[in-house]
Amino acid sequence: LRLVDGGSRCAGRVEVKHEGQWGSVCSYDFHWGVPAASVVCRQLGCGTVARTSPYTPFGAGAGQIWLQPYYCRGTETELQNCLHFGWGQHFCDHDTDVGVTCSGAVELRLVNGSDPCEGRVEVKLQGQWGTVRDKKWDMEDAEVVCQQLDCGSARSAHSSTPFGEGSGPIHFAWIDCRGDESALWECNIRGWGPYKSPHEWDVGVICQG
Repeated sequence: LRLVDGGSRCAGRVEVKHEGQWGSVCSYDFHWGVPAASVVCRQLGCGTVARTSPYTPFGAGAGQIWLQPYYCRGTETELQNCLHFGWGQHFCDHDTDVGVTCSGAVELRLVNGSDPCEGRVEVKLQGQWGTVRDKKWDMEDAEVVCQQLDCGSARSAHSSTPFGEGSGPIHFAWIDCRGDESALWECNIRGWGPYKSPHEWDVGVICQG
């Protein structure tokens, strides 16, 4: 099992090796979700699921499609132990090649502040640092960032570039956190990039540190 074209061994298009040949895994959204992706992340030693999609988030594969899983409990030790139609048997095509981003491929930091516990929020995806854009960034969102970075509770939450505009891609947009998530990517993220967009709403936080 491997993940390819995601900039990290813990993110990318899901591929499996059978009879000495690598091939992709396709599925539909009503069959593929967090339980199946959890098997992938755990099998690769890449932590938990940050995001998954059956709609070629890392591009379509070429050549053989080896598996179409249609049911995973999430406790299987290998993806091939999920229920599937048989090796090389599938009803989906490369336009639904599945992709997974595991927590081991995502990083978080604060930059341009006076110390490591304040600054512009940046996330590393696909090997590149990018910003977080949100006009309605609030204290619940900031709390998750501060706790994840071991910076105590949030003191303040800021949008509209309080710590300067970023220059790379925008990785997350329109985030809604409860405040008790263990990582920012566990929140409800309506816009998962990377995007090329103006940086006027890059968010920042100040933690109690």
